[in-house]
Amino acid sequence: MSNTTTQSLLKKTATEIGELIRTRQVTSVEATQALLDHAHSLNDTVNAYISFRDDLALAEAARADEEIESGNHRGPLHGVPMAIKDNLYLAGEVTTMASRIHQDFVSDDDATVVTKLREAGVVITGKLNMHEYAWGIDNNSPHFGAVHNPWNLDKVPGGSSGGSGAAVASDMSFSTLGTDTAGSIRIPSSACGLVGLKPTHGRVAKYGCFPLAWTLDHIGPMSKSVADAAAVLQAIAGFDHRDPTSVDVPVGDYSASLGQGVEGLVIGVEEDYFFHNVDSTVESLVRAQIAALEERGATVKKVSIPALAHSEWTELATSLSEASAIHHKDVVDRPEDFGEDILFLFELGELFSSVDYLQAQQLRRAIKQDFAAALQDVDVIIAPTLPVMPPDIGSSVADLNGKDVDLIDNFIRFTGPSNLTGLPALTVPAGLNEGLPVGMQLIGRAFDEETLFRVAAQVEASDPMEGRRAPTGA
Repeated sequence: MSNTTTQSLLKKTATEIGELIRTRQVTSVEATQALLDHAHSLNDTVNAYISFRDDLALAEAARADEEIESGNHRGPLHGVPMAIKDNLYLAGEVTTMASRIHQDFVSDDDATVVTKLREAGVVITGKLNMHEYAWGIDNNSPHFGAVHNPWNLDKVPGGSSGGSGAAVASDMSFSTLGTDTAGSIRIPSSACGLVGLKPTHGRVAKYGCFPLAWTLDHIGPMSKSVADAAAVLQAIAGFDHRDPTSVDVPVGDYSASLGQGVEGLVIGVEEDYFFHNVDSTVESLVRAQIAALEERGATVKKVSIPALAHSEWTELATSLSEASAIHHKDVVDRPEDFGEDILFLFELGELFSSVDYLQAQQLRRAIKQDFAAALQDVDVIIAPTLPVMPPDIGSSVADLNGKDVDLIDNFIRFTGPSNLTGLPALTVPAGLNEGLPVGMQLIGRAFDEETLFRVAAQVEASDPMEGRRAPTGA
């Protein structure tokens, strides 16, 4: 293939490349080789991949081509090359969690989501960089280096799934999976201009994903388009008895809602928390998208969620306590092998008492009840994904309308509540602010991802990014 043809190919979405493979306009081997060549050439710049699996990926692509040629087409992702976050297990292969302690860890089993991707015919090209143990939001790893935002290489890509966000935005993976404990799918998706979905808790089984906080962890897609996110969720959703948090509920047809429009839907807007202390341009872009949805036939209604006032402490107490319990032995025995930032968080978690944790769960129940009450009257709640823009790599603060504010607190401020409630939450690009993407968050009812996709598809159709793509890419 010529350079022009290869660049055009790599810019395709996952479902677009899947259709080209299905119709034999390109083979899976050709698409996989093109993606691997591009990813290798760019990885020193972006640092999205921790490891590549070229030979295994090309063998998987060849099998996909054989199956498709013989008439055994598995679906829209068959033969599509994708990388995955490096806390999802591949049987017989190293999964590092971007850590020193687990740098040689090999699982006997695939993660459930990996098994499901394989069943869908996905070709797995490698493992993606992340914040150590998924416990951070800037993806500046002391062990595997900083990931760079493809929109501006000096800026953080968000985290903890920063390698996932950077890989898709720079065309080093057609789509990917991230994990989300306080926003780690939605934060980098917003920062990198992607569609990112944290599904309902229990919708996607977590067996074979190294945990950060048992009751807050989720796995979901990070994609170039709403259609891609819907296709990936279709592939990975479903019950697995090996995950005690997995819920046995029917899996819908997520692509079916994409063209339905928003007429008749009621959009909720919560002003006191989700629009308080927000970058002025971010707020303007999100409000403009809400107004555009109203023009397309949706009704906008103000909602009240009083318990949100307690969400930041509740998220902190829950996540720190659970994460510290998981890592307690290594914190005691091998503290020098952790990055300083996450060692501090794990040690801080040791200071929370059982009373603190249980009080946090009582507040969590109140937050769930308030969200449930609000969602009785509306179909989706819309808010900014991030109240601030991504800062420079190495910065611990972000700019909020001319003031320095703590980066971690502000990056998780609007995303954390949906981890506490377990409700589905999706970020979709709402526009650009000084050349960087701005995400808009949609929060829905439990197990109603279809409505989120329906609304997001209408936002996407308005082309809020004005056709622009990350300058570091194919």
